[in-house]
Amino acid sequence: MKDNEILTMRHISKNFIGVKALNNVDFTLRAGEIHALMGENGAGKSTLIKVLTGAEEFESGEIRIAGIDHPIINRSPEEAQLNGISTVYQEINLCPNLSVAENLFIGREPKKNGFIDWKTMNKKAKEAFDALDINIDVTLTLDNYSVAIQQMVAIARAVDISSKVLILDEPTSSLDDSEVEKLFSIMRKLRDRGLGIIFVTHFIEQVYAICDRITVLRNGELVGEYEVENLPRLQLVAKMLGKDFDELSEIKRENSTVMDKDSNILVDAKGLGCSGIIKPFDLKINSGDILGISGLLGSGRSELARTIYGAYKPDKGSLQISGNKLNVRAPIDAMKAGMAFLPEDRKEEGVISDLSVRENIIIALQSKRGIFRLLSKKEQEELTDRFIEILNIKAADREVPVKQLSGGNQQKVIIARWLLTNPDFFILDEPTRGIDVGTKSEIQRMIVDLAEQGKAVIFISSEVEEMLRICNRMVIMRDTSKVGELKDDEITQENIMKSIAGGTAV
Repeated sequence: MKDNEILTMRHISKNFIGVKALNNVDFTLRAGEIHALMGENGAGKSTLIKVLTGAEEFESGEIRIAGIDHPIINRSPEEAQLNGISTVYQEINLCPNLSVAENLFIGREPKKNGFIDWKTMNKKAKEAFDALDINIDVTLTLDNYSVAIQQMVAIARAVDISSKVLILDEPTSSLDDSEVEKLFSIMRKLRDRGLGIIFVTHFIEQVYAICDRITVLRNGELVGEYEVENLPRLQLVAKMLGKDFDELSEIKRENSTVMDKDSNILVDAKGLGCSGIIKPFDLKINSGDILGISGLLGSGRSELARTIYGAYKPDKGSLQISGNKLNVRAPIDAMKAGMAFLPEDRKEEGVISDLSVRENIIIALQSKRGIFRLLSKKEQEELTDRFIEILNIKAADREVPVKQLSGGNQQKVIIARWLLTNPDFFILDEPTRGIDVGTKSEIQRMIVDLAEQGKAVIFISSEVEEMLRICNRMVIMRDTSKVGELKDDEITQENIMKSIAGGTAV
C-alpha cells in the first residue's frame, strides 16, 4: 500500500447462483478523502460494500487496510469495525427509545463499580458532538430528533468506533437541502481529520459538491477510477450507463402516429410534490401522449409517478384529471378517477403470487366496483379468458397460481388487470424489465396501441432506446427534481444524457 492509502481492495470477485456480482474489481481509498462509489442498479456497489464489511464472503482477491501488515477477511460487520471500518446505512439502525448518549455508546458504556457511569457517558457524548458542531441534548431519547439528526448520531457513533474508514450508504436520500449541507459540513470535518469516507449515492450534483474522487462500477466490473475535477458530468453518466452518444445513431420511433393526437389535457399537475420524496413539479399529459420519464436510478422517476397515483400522498400543489381536481388520499381514488398503475417491482407490489391468474386479473375491477357489486364466477371466467386470449398469456389454466407463470406472462397478467378497468391514463413503471425480447416487443406495441386509442401513458424504463422508439415526449429527472422536458425531434440520446448530467460543464 502507498503511504496515503488507507484501504485497498484488489481483484475482488463474488458470485451468486447464476450471477457474477463482482468480477475482478479494484478499489482504493486514501486517507483524508471523500470517494464516491457510483453505478446503476445491479452495478455491484452494494455487493462490494457487503464484501468489505463482512456481510458477504468473496471468492477471490484481497483486502488490506492501513496499520495491519496482512490481508484481512471480515467475517462479520463486528469484525470489520474492529478493523476500523464502519457503515452508516440509509435506514438508521439505532434505538429510538434510548438517549442519544446511550445510542452513541451502546455496548461500550463506561462503567464505575460495575454500573453504567451516566455522568461520564453523557460528558463524552457531548464532547463527541461538539467536535462535529452538532448542538443537541444527549440525554434526550433519539426519537425527539429529526431523521437528519438521527443520521448524524449514527455517523458520530460510527466515527467513535472506527478511526479509519467510514462508509455512508445513501445518507442524503431523506434529507432536505439544508440538512444535506449540514451533513456535508460534518463530512468535510471528518475528511480534514484524516478519515477516509466512501460515499454511495445516486445524486450526481452531490458527488460534485463534496467528493474528491469517483469509482464507477457497471455490471459487476470496474469501469474506472477518476479525479472529480477530471470527469465532466456528461462523461460520468455515459460511463454509468455504458453509452457514448457520439457512437450511437439516432433510433427512430416505430410508430409516429402518437405525435398527431389532439392536445386534450388529461393530466395537469401544478407544483405537485411530496416532502422528502419528490420536489414540486409541473406536468401536463395529453390524450394520446406516451410520456417517457428518464433519469438515473434514484433520480425520482418512480417517485414522480407514484405521487401522481397517490402511492405517495402529495402534500404540495394540485392535480387535475380531465379538468376535475383530484385529491388523492389513496390509490383507490386514482383508480376511480381513471388511472392504472403497473409498479416497478411486479413480485412485491404487482402480482399476488398465491392467487390464481383469474383472481389476479379481476381484483382491480372488483375493487373499483365495491363489495356490493360482486362479479359472478361466470363473469370472472369470461373476462379472464378474453384477456388471456387478447394478450396471449401463456398459462396452463386460468386457475393456476400466477407464481407458476414466467416473468413476462406475470407482467401481462398485471396489464390485463388494468385493461379490464378501462382507464384513461396508464402509469407503466419498468413494464419490460426482466422479460424476453418477444414479450417486450408485444408490450411496446400494446403501449403504442393504447396511445392510438386516445389513452395517456407514462412510460418509465431504464432502457433509453425503447423510450426513444415509442415516446413522443420525455421528462428528465435528476436528484428528485424535474430538470427538463423534450419533445418530438428534441428526443435524442445526446439530449437525454446532457439533461441527466446537467450540461457538459464539470
